[in-house]
Amino acid sequence: MTRKGEIAARQKLATTIQKQIRSPATHGLLLSMPSFKVTKEIPQHLQKLLDRLEKREMQ
Repeated sequence: MTRKGEIAARQKLATTIQKQIRSPATHGLLLSMPSFKVTKEIPQHLQKLLDRLEKREMQ
C-alpha cells in the first residue's frame, strides 16, 4: 500500500469509528451497561497472590 493509501485508509477508519461512537445503538448499549465502582480493597485471594509474587521478586 502506498503512503497516500495508508493515510486514506487511516482517515476512513477514524471516520468510521467516530460514526460508531456517536450512533444511537452505541449510546443505548453504554446506557445499559452497569457502572463500575472503584474500590480501595483488593479481594483476599488476589491479595494473597500479590503477596506471593512480591516475596518471589525479593528472592
